[in-house]
Amino acid sequence: MDKLKLKPEQLYNRCDPSLLSFETTEELSPIRGIIGQERAKKSMTFGLGVTKKGYNIYVSGQWGTGRNSFVNMLTEEQAIKRPAPSDWLYVNNFKDTYHPIAIRVENGQGKNIIKQIERAIRFLRRGIMEIFSSRDYENAKQKLIEAYNEQSNTIVDRLNEIGKKYGFMFSLTEKGIVSIPLKEGKPMNEEDYHNISQKDYEVLMSNSQKLSLETIDLFNKLRMEEENLRNQLKSLDEQMVRHLVKFHLEGIKEKNKNNEEIRRYIDMLEDDIVENLEFFKEEEDEEEDENNPLAIFAANKNPETFFERYRINLFVDNSEVKHAPVIFESNPTYYNLAGSIEYQNEMGVMKTDFTMIKPGALHLANGGYLILLAKDILSNPYSWKSLKRSLLDEAVTIDSRASFAGALVSQTIRPEPIPTDVKVIIIGDYYTYSVLNAYDEEFQKLFKVMVDFDEEMERNRENIDQFSRFVSTKCQMEGLSHFTAEAVALLVEHATRLSDDQSKLTAHLKTIGDIIIEADAWSNYYKENFVTKEHVQKALDERRIRANKYEENTLSLYKEGVYLMDVDGFKIGEINGLAVVGAGQYSFGKPSKITVSTYQGRQGIINIEREARTSGKIHDKGVMILTGFLGRMFAQDKPLALTASIVFEQLYSGVDGDSASSTELYALLSDLSGVPINQAIAVTGSVNQRGIIQPIGGVNEKIEGYYNVCKIKGLNSEQGVMIPIQNVKNLMLSEEIVDAVRKGTFHIWAISSVDEGLEILTGRRPGKRTSTGSFEKGTIYHLVDERLKLLARDSRPTKKETGASDKTPRAPKKTID
Repeated sequence: MDKLKLKPEQLYNRCDPSLLSFETTEELSPIRGIIGQERAKKSMTFGLGVTKKGYNIYVSGQWGTGRNSFVNMLTEEQAIKRPAPSDWLYVNNFKDTYHPIAIRVENGQGKNIIKQIERAIRFLRRGIMEIFSSRDYENAKQKLIEAYNEQSNTIVDRLNEIGKKYGFMFSLTEKGIVSIPLKEGKPMNEEDYHNISQKDYEVLMSNSQKLSLETIDLFNKLRMEEENLRNQLKSLDEQMVRHLVKFHLEGIKEKNKNNEEIRRYIDMLEDDIVENLEFFKEEEDEEEDENNPLAIFAANKNPETFFERYRINLFVDNSEVKHAPVIFESNPTYYNLAGSIEYQNEMGVMKTDFTMIKPGALHLANGGYLILLAKDILSNPYSWKSLKRSLLDEAVTIDSRASFAGALVSQTIRPEPIPTDVKVIIIGDYYTYSVLNAYDEEFQKLFKVMVDFDEEMERNRENIDQFSRFVSTKCQMEGLSHFTAEAVALLVEHATRLSDDQSKLTAHLKTIGDIIIEADAWSNYYKENFVTKEHVQKALDERRIRANKYEENTLSLYKEGVYLMDVDGFKIGEINGLAVVGAGQYSFGKPSKITVSTYQGRQGIINIEREARTSGKIHDKGVMILTGFLGRMFAQDKPLALTASIVFEQLYSGVDGDSASSTELYALLSDLSGVPINQAIAVTGSVNQRGIIQPIGGVNEKIEGYYNVCKIKGLNSEQGVMIPIQNVKNLMLSEEIVDAVRKGTFHIWAISSVDEGLEILTGRRPGKRTSTGSFEKGTIYHLVDERLKLLARDSRPTKKETGASDKTPRAPKKTID
């Protein structure tokens, strides 16, 4: 079967340095962006261009493929084309202080508006105080008071006239008008009142009631005069001040004539100032007594505390932002995402107001783009719910979810939600995307654009040129020595190895970037001006050495004979299988001896790994396929009556995958036929029920793992590995193995069917059915068929087991055409 042997040039796809258009990467211009990923670029560009609701983006890709820098680059390019976002203010709601008002202003105007209003308040405080200290104001006020006094004195005189009839007089005090009983025409003192007789007391009370009834209208008139005075004084204050307030605030309204929200707030501000003029009349209080523990509770009476209501919270300041913002939030907690409300401790009581509202990433990204990592946002369930709610409502609501242990929260606020226009980009892996898409209906509505990153790219001239420019860019950015063409060619070959495809390059450029840095380190160690092929190879070798301790320990066990492994000779029912073992980010091939025992019974094929619970579901499926193959090939004219046990010898850590199913089938057919298998050949490959060989993964690691064991035990020019023909395109073997194949000391066969594999392993033809329905005599399938017939005959139940008599007629034999 030499025709199935692979040639050395099939084992490795070389990159010819002479085809590269440079001698060193110093000659190349830097590359901006990412290599390949054309599908991702188109999807991302589309997603960034759609402004409708729900067209947020999920970027799916493996770590190290450059997805983060890719997203940042394309998003920044799109953001530059969009205008800078507005500033946002939170102001006091004078009608309901627990619901602060949000105001949108033009980009960069937030600071100016705050300065304008602060300046106006300063001038008003000084100007209003001057008005209330002016002679004109005092004269006008005095006239009103004098008019009131005249009216009130007239009423009091009338009250005294009536009071004399009942033995009372009325007197004006600080607390108002009080009635005083008379004795002999003079006000009764306290002693007289206590010495009054019971009869006189009853008369006094009766007269008091009569007096109250007769003077009720006069007292009502007096109260009306008092109310009228208060209204007149208030009206006087407003008349004196309103013009000044308008003078200072109308200019702000005019400057913001196109902003209805600001104009409405200025109107509210004007009304509130006029409504609270008493605070403008008072002089600034002297420093409070620090030793008075109750001073804090008088804060609301302090004019300085009162004037906090006129402050403005510059909630989002975009004055330094020149285009649409691009915000990457690496820690998307609820508060970092949706904003927060801070609290202040006043004597153990937590208080807050509109000046303590702080923005989150959604506010900062408003009018632009917010980038999040899926693992970060999903690890904060409140954040995920808040994000979805904000995108659905197109507004961000700031909730106060804080709890203060041991403290009393006396007040909280509910700020007005801020409308949002933000495109959210979540970066994660495909598994997370599939789970969210399947189980989260809101995710389906909100993230309609999926950007899928490829893990590899075509190995064509264009991508190799871009790959070379990537190396050059990395050197320039990191301050590294430049690479020769031969060094870049080796990097291209290694990128092909990482992609597991001779026609591809890996898209995991983070790994390539690490190798570039390490190769530069070896170049510096050897004091070279450029990084050569030898430096790159040294970096690759050292990376392997740093990670292959477990592999070396495993090889030593083969060398010492702890792991039993025959690499020459022929044995029945035994074969060398291949598996891949992972140790962190490093994986290697590990050969294992597979043995099969067949005997009489009806249990079928027993997977010992499954019975021991060390087998995975896919491996169990692969073993079951063997029964289907045997049944199709040999049980059309008889029952399949056998018991066969299959086991990976000395494998204690578990096994999964179906890549050994063909290997197990060869050992099974060997044991049934009695034909020995060449132990020099290891096998990997999946098989289906019709005997077709199917591709597997990790083919390079498996071949190299077996080669290393053969090298330890001694190469004899007979050893090799048999692989599926579909895996030829995945081969990127080490230079040592390619040389061994070239010299004929090691071999690799690529097969497409079980028949081809059997002939290579045994040196005998598998056999075909003749016109009589039986297999060609002397072939493997003929021997298997004969053995199965024998097992089927010997496994028939006896008369005693079935309860049948000697006279029970036998069923006629069926003839198979």
